[in-house]
Amino acid sequence: MRDVRGTDVRDTGDAQGTAAGLRAICDEVSDRFYERADVVRTLVVALLAGQHSLVLGPPGTAKSEIARELTGRVEGAAYWEILLSKFTAPTRMFGPVDVAALARGEYRQVYEGRATTAHVAFIDEIFKCSTAALNETLGYLNERIYHPESGGEPIRCPLIGAITASNELPTGQDTAAIYDRLLVRIEVGYLADPSNFAALIRSAVSRPAAPVRTTVELAALQHAVTVSVPAVDVPDAVVDAVCALRAALRRKELVASDRRWRQAVGLLQASAYLDGRPAVAETDLSVLTHVLWDSPAQRPTVEREVLHLVNPDAKEALDLADALDELEAQLDAMAGQSREALSDWVIKKAHNRLATAGKRLERLRAEAAGAGRSTAAIDRVAGRQRAVRARVLTEALGMDESMVRAQL
Repeated sequence: MRDVRGTDVRDTGDAQGTAAGLRAICDEVSDRFYERADVVRTLVVALLAGQHSLVLGPPGTAKSEIARELTGRVEGAAYWEILLSKFTAPTRMFGPVDVAALARGEYRQVYEGRATTAHVAFIDEIFKCSTAALNETLGYLNERIYHPESGGEPIRCPLIGAITASNELPTGQDTAAIYDRLLVRIEVGYLADPSNFAALIRSAVSRPAAPVRTTVELAALQHAVTVSVPAVDVPDAVVDAVCALRAALRRKELVASDRRWRQAVGLLQASAYLDGRPAVAETDLSVLTHVLWDSPAQRPTVEREVLHLVNPDAKEALDLADALDELEAQLDAMAGQSREALSDWVIKKAHNRLATAGKRLERLRAEAAGAGRSTAAIDRVAGRQRAVRARVLTEALGMDESMVRAQL
């Protein structure tokens, strides 16, 4: 095979330094994008495992911005991105025809700056991939190869991992094949926490100071992907936990392929490496909440089963999220009722339940942080609690934004 790799993989001798740099990048990017800390970390874990990821959510949720910001932190890496449509030709993705060479009677493609030379790729609207480009895209994602238009030996591409995005799930068998190759699937939505939304609005008119910008070298990242991450130990206790999780999900009629389970081991190793640990721990299993579902409706079930094994604090937080959903449904059902009726409902039901949930979430977070467990799920539910409380204050009690902000 021909090879268009731009940088050789070298032993950097500083695996912990690379992991520390990547943790700093996660923190910096998370500070810039509200309510995206778990998204950012998961994308970095997927990249460290050499896997592809899908960010699924509506327009305007910073999917492409996060991808660009993360990949821009890898010094020396070739980055390529594209917005696909049903009419995107394979040559636009992998290399257009060299017109000057064609005038001389030579058929040649220009690969520089295309997918064929990229170390990291961002593919937006991945499920709009054209029929003409489908097979080449699958080969690119699966085997990191491209077959030139003129035939001959396939080209080996230096791709470490692709970050893809979509506003919707695939609808046809053709694009379902691509979906199956995206090991990590992350849902994003619009900001839920009113304080974060207010900060977002303020940022539109403010002039923030230049942020700290940590970077890592391409060779260091490649060494982590090919050497350091695979060297992370996977203890028998973790293997037993994975087997227990598979059995629990099968009882819920949620079945993932053996290939997906096997590839997920690399994600567990990458998660441990990113945290600076030499061995996978049960807490790393939380990354599997982004792996073992096919439809978003299945994700809550997967999340509960994973957290049941590794994080009892987060599991209780999800139970509180159910109570918050019920409370919000009651508020929706009361639309159009008098202010007196709404106020009575707040006093008798909503206020105490919201306050109790908020205090319990604070305690759960403190306990989880003190034990070194992830607080991502708890933080998400806490944001949900604030969002529901803001709705109650504005819609049921008629408070304006400034009063709500003071209450929160």
